[in-house]
Amino acid sequence: MSLKSIMHRLLTWWNGQTLNTQVWTAIHGEKVGEDEQGNIYYQKDGGRRRWVIYNGESEASRVSPDWHGWLHFTFDEIPSQVPLARMPWQQPHVPNLTGTPGAYHPAGSLVRSEPVVRRDYDAWRPE
Repeated sequence: MSLKSIMHRLLTWWNGQTLNTQVWTAIHGEKVGEDEQGNIYYQKDGGRRRWVIYNGESEASRVSPDWHGWLHFTFDEIPSQVPLARMPWQQPHVPNLTGTPGAYHPAGSLVRSEPVVRRDYDAWRPE
């Protein structure tokens, strides 16, 4: 590891885990699963404490709904062992894209490069 990456791990919490969290997880944590994004989920004391170590940036919206339910004690079954039933209308989980190039911009947004041509509205013009 380079000095820069060591300092990065010691001083930041938003890019994965800090050194302290890594040591505490190694001593006390029991790995229970991993999601499709590479986030790793742990528990302690038979599931009385649950946490996630993010693969990359620590962004809560990167946790899928089934793992979110497990983390917040909505249900006790581990999603990697007992997957949630999916309805046909459900779409795949997408993290929050606000502030990224993939963010949603509605028609008429100033961020869009071309204005929307409206045919249902006539602007008032003074005579």
